[in-house]
Amino acid sequence: MGYLLQGLFGERSLTKVAGLFNQQSQAENTMAQVLSTAGLQAGQVRLLGPQHAYAPRREIFSRSMEPEPTGMARTFFQSHIVFGAAGGVLGLGVFAWFFRAAHPMILSSPLLSFIALVGFGTTFGMLLAGLLSLRPDHIRMITHVRSALRHNHWAVVAHPVDPTQTEKVKAVLEREASEVLTTL
Repeated sequence: MGYLLQGLFGERSLTKVAGLFNQQSQAENTMAQVLSTAGLQAGQVRLLGPQHAYAPRREIFSRSMEPEPTGMARTFFQSHIVFGAAGGVLGLGVFAWFFRAAHPMILSSPLLSFIALVGFGTTFGMLLAGLLSLRPDHIRMITHVRSALRHNHWAVVAHPVDPTQTEKVKAVLEREASEVLTTL
């Protein structure tokens, strides 16, 4: 399943894991543990403090939470192509099923029925892809981390690239952090 999702998404890191801390020293120590224990590279783990929530340039916070903007663009295009095509094929299947069943509405106007069913299937597939591209799980995490930073907390945000790294990061953060947040 993970392999299929990796093919659909353009990002290397599909899961984000964040740990919230009350003190900077706790966060820094935990970040070092995550780097050594989970086998992540330095670019995969970010330390965010209260100053990042109020930084005049919001790109600092955005790049820390979502470091792969080109991967996000690939996710947008790939998901729309895949889900749009799947919706079109599903619409074609519905048309064929109704046509073989000799449904009177389909038989009275086969071309318009074909266009409508395939068109609606493609449209709904692309709408689903748009929802997937919005990444509601990431939005929830980003909002929660930003709120914690505004209340003078610290955050360690990790971007593991496989399930093994994800489990190791979660284990370290669950031991050390006051709160742990994860995305899909």
